[in-house]
Amino acid sequence: MSRSPDTDLSRVPAPADDLDHAVQLAVSVLREAPPAAWEGKAGSLEWDCWETVEHLSDDLFAYAAQLGPKAPPLDGDVPFVWESRRPGGPANAIHADRKAGPAGLLQVLEASGALLVAMVRTTPPQTRAHHVFGVSDPDGFAAMGIVETLVHAHDVTQGLGLPWSPPADLCSRVLDRLFPDAPSSTDPWPTLLWATGRAELPGRPCPTAWRWDGTPRARAAGVSASPPPVPPS
Repeated sequence: MSRSPDTDLSRVPAPADDLDHAVQLAVSVLREAPPAAWEGKAGSLEWDCWETVEHLSDDLFAYAAQLGPKAPPLDGDVPFVWESRRPGGPANAIHADRKAGPAGLLQVLEASGALLVAMVRTTPPQTRAHHVFGVSDPDGFAAMGIVETLVHAHDVTQGLGLPWSPPADLCSRVLDRLFPDAPSSTDPWPTLLWATGRAELPGRPCPTAWRWDGTPRARAAGVSASPPPVPPS
């Protein structure tokens, strides 16, 4: 399935529904992992599979929190303390209790995803909040959460030895929202992996740096300066 510029947006799910679907798909797949596999490295990342799911949970929580204040900050993050539990590990505000095992870890992921889903559904669409890639709106934060979920589930399932291939239409919509310059003639899932520095496409090497464009669609293109690309993570 290739992306189509003629997609009828009135017939596609709301971004919050897509986010909820992405999180539930990821949780369902990750439940199949044997308990001993969680200490293995997550794909090309330097984190293990447990840490990567904690990082994903933290991403979803942080996006929800960023939309939470009545007047969200536009020049920085809501000042939670993010810290790593080991040198080189992800700096998170959210950590899962290891005593709860993988089932508890996935509850943390599901709960963090639900927080962002709820915030996107209830935050006025004109709300703007800070992200390191530029100020965005609730639908933009939903799309960011979808990308984080899909690509980090890819990282983790690589480490756990599980299959993971999210729906093409879900990938296509998030590409259209955050990566408008990505190729439109290639299959959406490999294209999303390419856009996030995780795969090659025919004739296109794997990017060494990448970023998305969370600019609210109601704003004119080019209103705010784009920050530089960042290495894949």
